[in-house]
Amino acid sequence: MATRQMNPDRIMQLGFGFWGSKTLLSAVELGLFTELAKRSLDAKALAKRLELHPRSARDFFDALVALGMLKRVGTRYANTSESTLFLDRAKPSYVGGILEMANVRLYPFWGSLTEGLRTGKPQNEVKTGEDFFGTLYADPQRLEGFLKAMTGLSQGTARAIAAKFPWKRHRSFVDIGCAQGGVAAEIALAHKHLSGQGMDLPVVRPIFEAYAKSRKLEKRLTFHAGDFFEDALPKADVLIMGHILHDWDLNEKMMLLRKAYAALPQGGALIVHEALIDDARKQNAFGLLMSLNMLIETPGGFDFTGADCIQWMKKAGFKRTKVENLAGPDSMVIGIK
Repeated sequence: MATRQMNPDRIMQLGFGFWGSKTLLSAVELGLFTELAKRSLDAKALAKRLELHPRSARDFFDALVALGMLKRVGTRYANTSESTLFLDRAKPSYVGGILEMANVRLYPFWGSLTEGLRTGKPQNEVKTGEDFFGTLYADPQRLEGFLKAMTGLSQGTARAIAAKFPWKRHRSFVDIGCAQGGVAAEIALAHKHLSGQGMDLPVVRPIFEAYAKSRKLEKRLTFHAGDFFEDALPKADVLIMGHILHDWDLNEKMMLLRKAYAALPQGGALIVHEALIDDARKQNAFGLLMSLNMLIETPGGFDFTGADCIQWMKKAGFKRTKVENLAGPDSMVIGIK
C-alpha cells in the first residue's frame, strides 16, 4: 500500500502568510481600492495616482490579482465585487477601518508575540509608557478612526444579530461600549418598533450622534454617557456587549455580567457577541488568534468559548442560555434573566 507523499506546502503558506497580509494592508493604506472604485486603470496610471515608484508597482498590483483582491482585464486593473463593496472608503459598507488599524498598530506589535508569550505582558504602547485607550480617547480624530474600525469589524455580525435574535418580544435595547453605533444602527434599521441607546464614554457622543444622523436614526437612537466600570448600566429589555468581555480578566468579566443582570428586567436578555472559540478549541482559528491579540493588547484579557460564557452567565444569575452562530467567526451567547 503506497503511503501518501507529504510536502511542506501548507506549512510554508502559513509561515509566509504575512506577505499577503501586508500587501493587502498597504493597498488599503494607499487607498488603492477607493481609487479603482472610480474607474479601472492601467499599471502606469494607477502607480502615478498612488505615487508609487515604478520598480515594483506592477508586481504589487499583480500580487493583489493573484490574491483575489483585484481583477485585470487586458492591461487595466479593477476592483473585484468584494473589494468594491468593502474596501472603497466612500461607501458606508467600508470595512477597511479595522485593516487600517491593523496596519498601523497591530502589524508591528505582533512582531513581539514571542516576548508576550514568554512574559505574559502586553506588547503595545504600554511598553513605551503610553496608555493606548487613554491616548486614543484624548485625540478626537484618532478616536473617530478607531470607532469606524469597530463598525467595520462588527457590521456583518450586527446584521446577523438583527436577523436571528427574537426582537419582536422586546421594545428597547442598549449597546454597551457602542463605539460609533454600527451595531445599534443595523438593529434599529431592521426593526422599526425598537428604540435603542448606545453607552460609551462622553467623548464618543458626537461621533455616535453624527453616525445615527447619517443613517436617519437620530430619533430612535440616543446616546448614554457613562463608564461601564464605574456606573450602573442603563435599563432596557435587551443589553448587548460586543467585543467587550474579551478585553478584561475573569473577575472583570464577571463584574460586567453581574451589572448586566442587575440592569435587566425579568425576561430581559443579554447578548454577548465575540469571535467565540469553538468548545473543542480546534476549529475557530480566528477566535484563538484574537485571544493572542488580547495578550498583545491588554494586561488580562482573553477570548473564550460559548461553554465558558454560559458558565459565567449562570454564575451571574441568568437562568436560560443559548449559543448561536452569526457571521464568519463570530457567534453570540444569549442569557435570559
